[in-house]
Formats: sequence, C-alpha cells, structure tokens
Amino acid sequence: MRRALITGGAGFLGSTLADRLLDDGVEVAILDDFRTGRQEFVADALERGADLFEGDVLDEDLLESAIAGADVVFHLQANADVRRGLEHPRKDLRENAIATSNVLEAMRTAGVHRIAFSSTGSVYGEPDVSPTPEDAPFPVQTSLYGASKVAAEGLISAYVHGFGFSATVFRLVSLLGERYTHGHVIDFYRALRRDPSRLRVLGDGRQEKSYLYVKDCVDAMVMATEHQGEAPGLGVYNLGTDATVVVDESVALITAHLGVSPAIEKAGGRRGWAGDSPLIKLDISKIRALGWAPSLTIPEAIGRTLDWLDSEPAIALPSEIVAS
Repeated sequence: MRRALITGGAGFLGSTLADRLLDDGVEVAILDDFRTGRQEFVADALERGADLFEGDVLDEDLLESAIAGADVVFHLQANADVRRGLEHPRKDLRENAIATSNVLEAMRTAGVHRIAFSSTGSVYGEPDVSPTPEDAPFPVQTSLYGASKVAAEGLISAYVHGFGFSATVFRLVSLLGERYTHGHVIDFYRALRRDPSRLRVLGDGRQEKSYLYVKDCVDAMVMATEHQGEAPGLGVYNLGTDATVVVDESVALITAHLGVSPAIEKAGGRRGWAGDSPLIKLDISKIRALGWAPSLTIPEAIGRTLDWLDSEPAIALPSEIVAS
C-alpha cells in the first residue's frame, strides 16, 4: 500500500484510518464534503501531508482528481442515518449504492483495482443464526440502509469478477471511541445534559447489540486489506466483538458516568424504529484467524467515548446546553 484515497476521510472512522495509515508511512488523500465530517478531525493529518479534496463522490470530476495516483481506495463515505431512512427513501440509494458505483467506475477508468469497503452488519437483517457468520444467507431486508449496502456489495463483487478487482468488504457493528458523533451514546448523553431528570428510550430497552472501538476497527481493516493483497478476489469480514450489550446496560453506564438518576421512559416494542434489529451479534472468527483481537470491551469503549464527549463540549453538546 503506497497511496490510499479515503472517501469520507474526515468522518469518525475515516479520520481515524487516515491517522493510522500516515503512521504506517502511507500517502493519504481524503475526500469529504464535511456534511458530517469535521475539519478538526483531519487537521493533524493535513499538517502531516495528507491531501484534501472537498466534495462528494457523486462529483465525478472531483473523484477523478482525488483518485489519481492511488493504489487503493477505502470507500467509507455513506449516509449512515439508519433510523430516518424511511423519511428520505432515495437518499440511501443515492449516497450508498450509486455513490459506490461512481467510485468503482472512477477506479476502473484510472486503473486502480484495489478497494476496501465499509459495509454493515445490517445486511443480515434479522438472521436466524447468532453469532452471524459471513456466509449466512441474506434475509428479506428490513432497512433501506441495509438494502443499499447489499446493493453496493453486489456491485463490488461484480467488479471483482468482471474487471479483476481486489476487494475487502467489512460488515461493521456500530463503532465507539474518540471523534464519535452519531449514535445512541451521544443521543443519551445530550438528552441527559439537557434534562438529567428523565430519559426516553426507544423500544423496550432490551435490544441487544455489539459495538467495537474505532481504533480496533481500523486495526482490523488494515490487517485484512493487507492480507487480501492485490490479487483479484473478494474477502468479506465481520468486524465486531464477541460480546453484546443491551440498551438498559448502556443507559446504566452513561447515567453512572454523568452521576444522574433519571426516570426512564420506554416507548415499548422489540425495535427502536422500523428496520431496527433487536439483536446484532456477528461471528468474528474469520478476522480473528488473521491474528486480530479487539483491545477494549464494550463497556471500556463506552467509557472512552464518554470521556471524549466530556472533553469536546462544542461537538458533544448543542449550543443551548453549552450556553447554560
């Protein structure tokens, strides 16, 4: 790996990956439109020589410029708003599936044939097998986000077989850690800072999910991509932990960290929203066989996330809370 383009490189995962690749001596180009990515996340990477291309992968001319000279593309840019997918039904198609098609075509045109792609454990829908292995049959899709990632994976597989691409696909659980800006931990954190006396929880609080510390995720991505190498082929890896946490347990960790004892109001039902899977636990034996293992437990990752949110009030808290 000599030079890598990271789409979505100013985001939570992308900026952490950029720092890691620079540490490894890899030249880095970052493409991001800063809708969810942040300038401060890549400030250090830019000082260390990373190139920045500001815009979206749907801008084909910009993508062509960004990809020039790269020998691998880490395609991370996506719409990750799973919960509100039904409010804008074409957004996942455009920003996940069509965007991936754009990246693949730009790569083919530029003669770049090595891609690493951030997919999701949501592609498994509500599987019959838990922990869920990579070769589990795909069920009926339950979210537009998951469906769009399935479509993107299909496009990548077709380019592997049709054009000799080398592809590594990562089916991720939700991530935690420094630079975290989206998900249940920050939602609960903000709600409790606004009103520490009560907390509303979607669903019944028994939804069970696995989470992964972001730097552990990056370690696994780099290891698997290097293992896949440049030869044509497709490698698919679940990235998560062997453990899970239920929402009630996560709430307890957050309230203890903040030193509050709110009244918990639950909306009820097994799902927090349409398309929410009540259980996500992935079989990670395949990535473990490469010698990788997570360094933090889920409670430790939640703790790291909360410590970071405490240290970054301008990011963690809405302006009205900061002002108060």
